[in-house]
Amino acid sequence: MKLKKSEEVLAEIHRNCQLALQSISDILPETDDTDVRETLIKQHDEYEKLGSKAALLAREKNIELKNPGPIKKAMMWSSIKMNTMTDNSRAHIAEMMTQGTVMGITALKSSLSDMSEEEADEEIKALAQELLHTEEGFEKTWKNLIA
Repeated sequence: MKLKKSEEVLAEIHRNCQLALQSISDILPETDDTDVRETLIKQHDEYEKLGSKAALLAREKNIELKNPGPIKKAMMWSSIKMNTMTDNSRAHIAEMMTQGTVMGITALKSSLSDMSEEEADEEIKALAQELLHTEEGFEKTWKNLIA
């Protein structure tokens, strides 16, 4: 049972990072603002690092991680394109990124709260907390850019 809950948390970390990387890759071409582009690139780099750590942990613990499917990716892409078609302002992109980050934070907190201390793999829990801390920092950054 211990491994099952930890596997679910690791799967959530991986999914979270993959969806964030996809979203950022979809938003970058629509972004003209230099500061927003730099923030997106920095955030992309962080998600790549954390996603790599998740993949390494999965390999070490013999856990199979699945990537989001093509339908989910297509839905995200079309949503981003439609949202930025009429408004690619700094505030609008920051608002979109805030919404995505909050969804990631919520999913991660939910996964963590479902795992008791006895069920927790310490390495996976530490990585989840690192991602959570990183995302909370990104949320503050994006909220500051909305104003």
